[in-house]
Amino acid sequence: MEIGFPFSDPIADGPTIQEAFVAALAKKLKVSDIFAAIRAVRGAVSIPLVAMVSYSIVYRHGVDAFLREAKEAGFDGVLMPDLPPPEAQAICAKVREAGLDTILLVAPTTAPARRREIAGLCSGFIYYLSLSGTTGERTSLPADLERNVHDLKQLTDKPVCVGFGISKAQHVRQLATVADGAIIGSGVVRRITEHAGQPPAAIAQAVGDYCRELRGL
Repeated sequence: MEIGFPFSDPIADGPTIQEAFVAALAKKLKVSDIFAAIRAVRGAVSIPLVAMVSYSIVYRHGVDAFLREAKEAGFDGVLMPDLPPPEAQAICAKVREAGLDTILLVAPTTAPARRREIAGLCSGFIYYLSLSGTTGERTSLPADLERNVHDLKQLTDKPVCVGFGISKAQHVRQLATVADGAIIGSGVVRRITEHAGQPPAAIAQAVGDYCRELRGL
């Protein structure tokens, strides 16, 4: 489960997630608030939690301090979408030394040699972007997606999960034969937004229903 850290200048997030960031920042949400929330629920959550956070935030907070506090709060991995290699090499080493997994992005336009380099820096899974562009729900996925994922998996033994545009059960079925996971962000955030103001249980129910729909249950 990705936990997004709101950022005022997101690089690849579409309007749904950007609006959620704006709303969170308007309430003066701080990094420390997110860590506190994770500490509060970690005991009741059995699945891994990944911090999706801009390196700008990590740098401003202090790399060592951020990683230490993330681990203490209960995070299992870190994904910094704006930190590509070679700059990522030293930071990924720090992430793993802190006891956290590293997750990096591979785009459809990433050359094979660079894909191998990025895969070598990942200890959790590889986040493959289904398309070049921003996050957001799409009606269909690129025609070359399955071939691209297959080719990437020939370069690594790490799990490959696909994000960007995944929002329907048919998308999940399409990925099930080639990828190790489907990453859904905007679809979940939209349902949270649509039920904003309702009790937490109602929001959880709406998101749960959507997840079951995606899985064909």
